Amino acid sequence: MKRPNILYIHSHDTGRYVQPYGHDVPAPSLQRLAEQGVLFRQCFCAAPTCSPSRAALLTGQSAHSSGMIGLAHRGFSLNDYDQHIVHTLRKGGYESSLIGVQHVAQDPAVIGYDRAVPLPNHQAEHVAPAAAEFLNSVPNEPFFLSVGFSETHRTFHQPGPEDPRYTLPPATLPDALRTRQDMARYKASARVLDQGIGTVIEALDATGLGRNTLVICTTDHGIAFPGMKCNLTDHGIGVMLIVRGPGGFEGGLVSDALVSHIDLFPTVCELVGIEPPGWLQGISLLPLIRGSTDQVHDEVYAEVTYHAAYEPKRAVQSRRYAYIRRYDDRDSPVLPNCDDSPSKDVWLEHDWARHAPAAEQLYDLTFDPNQAHNLASDSGMAGVLADMREKLARWMRDTDDPLLRGPVPAPAGARANDPDGLSPREPPLLV
Repeated sequence: MKRPNILYIHSHDTGRYVQPYGHDVPAPSLQRLAEQGVLFRQCFCAAPTCSPSRAALLTGQSAHSSGMIGLAHRGFSLNDYDQHIVHTLRKGGYESSLIGVQHVAQDPAVIGYDRAVPLPNHQAEHVAPAAAEFLNSVPNEPFFLSVGFSETHRTFHQPGPEDPRYTLPPATLPDALRTRQDMARYKASARVLDQGIGTVIEALDATGLGRNTLVICTTDHGIAFPGMKCNLTDHGIGVMLIVRGPGGFEGGLVSDALVSHIDLFPTVCELVGIEPPGWLQGISLLPLIRGSTDQVHDEVYAEVTYHAAYEPKRAVQSRRYAYIRRYDDRDSPVLPNCDDSPSKDVWLEHDWARHAPAAEQLYDLTFDPNQAHNLASDSGMAGVLADMREKLARWMRDTDDPLLRGPVPAPAGARANDPDGLSPREPPLLV
């Protein structure tokens, strides 16, 4: 049997804020892909920060298990780059190519791609044509092609048809002029991203390669607004995932099953017929697609250790409840872990710096889907709280989370901001 190609398309900081998830963020290319493939409405990243999230997806394990507990460009790395999916696929005859963002190594050469295409930057205007050129070049098959867009990372594109007057900001923010303007700029970046994705998919299908290519389209984590990216509520860990291609990923299906980024590596292994490596912690999604089960997880897990600054916290989420625990005993937020923006300025002007973060958070997702009412101190929820605490503790033990042994040191030579600072743009310190 001819093994399918794998096209991994990924964006920066998009969450689920695109048209196929019901948001007023026009994305016709993503909408078309969803109508052709399978849309996962309850997919979560394993870490709502850039490098840890991508590392978890590409190694099939938690961020701390892979070793990627911080940002690659700040000196953090995988424990073993041989655990990257390109090496497992190579054993099955796959040639691998990288076009655009990768964010799991300071030097992409250490990852092990067979080919990395040099570009002036990783914006859609350069990434999409390069990917289309690759697909039009009659590449050797089977191939694994990673196409990474810097959109929708800040700084956003300038609005065109997007009008702040008729734009609603994200659910974490007040409806104000600056937050509307900020969201309009996000929508402009999403438009550019969608156009780039459309260019890639059109080239794939025009060459005929689409008939035997599994397209995996996702993002690293939530959008770069206060209370979202680098946070462990749905606003931070909820991500788009659209899959199209062989194995039953077709027909405009929608799955409400809890799934995690770490499930994609084992899914690919099963689909292409390669023995899954022993370090994988995820579960193949093919039983969902075949209809032999309607759930593969009772709960999913996520974490933050370092982003711009150290902020250790962990989370577990089931169908009904979400539980988050912090391990830093802070009485103020870690402001450098929120990207600078007009929306951040609005929060800061209203004394965000004086808002003490809760040591524990518990949310009932049925009655509080926006995760705004913390039930951790509600005596009527004591049983649920104890159960979620135990689930999280068991996962941390099973994955040998270094946080169980106390504060987690950064590797020698890594750089991180002072947690008491204000901005990620402040000069980081060697740690």
